[in-house]
Amino acid sequence: MADLLTVGPAPGDTAPERARRARLLRLVLVRAAGSVGVLWGAVTLTFLLIQIMPGSTADVLLARSSVSPQVRAEIIAQYRLDDPLLIQYATYLGRIVRGDFGDSYVLRQPVWDAIGSQLPDTLLLILSTLLVTAVGSVLLAVLGAHGRGWVPALFAAVESLVVALPPFFLGLLLLTVFSFTLHWFPTVGTAGVSGLVLPTVALAAAPTAVVAQVLREGLLRALEEPFAVTARARGIGELALRFRHVLRHALLPATTLMGWIAGSLIGGAVIIEIVFSRQGVGRLMLSAVQNKDLPVVIAVVLLAATVFVLVNIAVDALHWLIDPRTRDTGRST
Repeated sequence: MADLLTVGPAPGDTAPERARRARLLRLVLVRAAGSVGVLWGAVTLTFLLIQIMPGSTADVLLARSSVSPQVRAEIIAQYRLDDPLLIQYATYLGRIVRGDFGDSYVLRQPVWDAIGSQLPDTLLLILSTLLVTAVGSVLLAVLGAHGRGWVPALFAAVESLVVALPPFFLGLLLLTVFSFTLHWFPTVGTAGVSGLVLPTVALAAAPTAVVAQVLREGLLRALEEPFAVTARARGIGELALRFRHVLRHALLPATTLMGWIAGSLIGGAVIIEIVFSRQGVGRLMLSAVQNKDLPVVIAVVLLAATVFVLVNIAVDALHWLIDPRTRDTGRST
């Protein structure tokens, strides 16, 4: 009876499991601490680049209109533009730490209101790009991993060509062929699904080619493993073997690569939105840089850097959980 009343540890909550959870938590905390330096570097570099750009911030605040020297001096004093550069940097950095990004110089509204109105279109483009990249890379890798003859070499050559094309050039090429010549898709704007197709293809082409190459190499190696030989001996077809058994062995390096791609897509979306004249954070960023709208520029850069950091921390943790070797050693590869 005493044994029945004894309350023990939860099933599976053993000392090794607790140690693994502690190592995972330590991994996340170490990555998060290191990411603070990345975010600080992004803010600092952006601040310096905006400061050395030609033009005066006072001109932006005054919309380059003719005003009296007295009014100009009052504006400069209000925004403390006459402070030494180091003082301006420290003041702005302190505001960011408090979460105060201020108002846009040009739009005359809070920075996050300006970004929030444009962010949904950018997120839609990023999500569609990730979907196309994930599905397309798996299909290309599975179809291209057909023996070691000319088929993988052909796929690799085409993928290398796609990777070599800059996204903005591919976007212009797609516009020329499918919008200006064939008139299949709109030339500008975000007109529903049809307006999303070409920007998604332009942004997803290079990531899809890179991930497909990594996946295919992993598939070709896994196809030579003993478990693949055994599966063939049991009569499993080649496509079923690739999708059901071999693919998961090649997904680990591709998962890490997809995390890096997902974190960097905001930067790529900026260029694509400009090429296709889409609404989004990209066009907002272009206007902010042209007008030296420092609060907006730093907020967008910090947003992109934060997304990149968070995604990569999540991928490191997922990698740690999937791969038994990293679970046992406490390291993430």
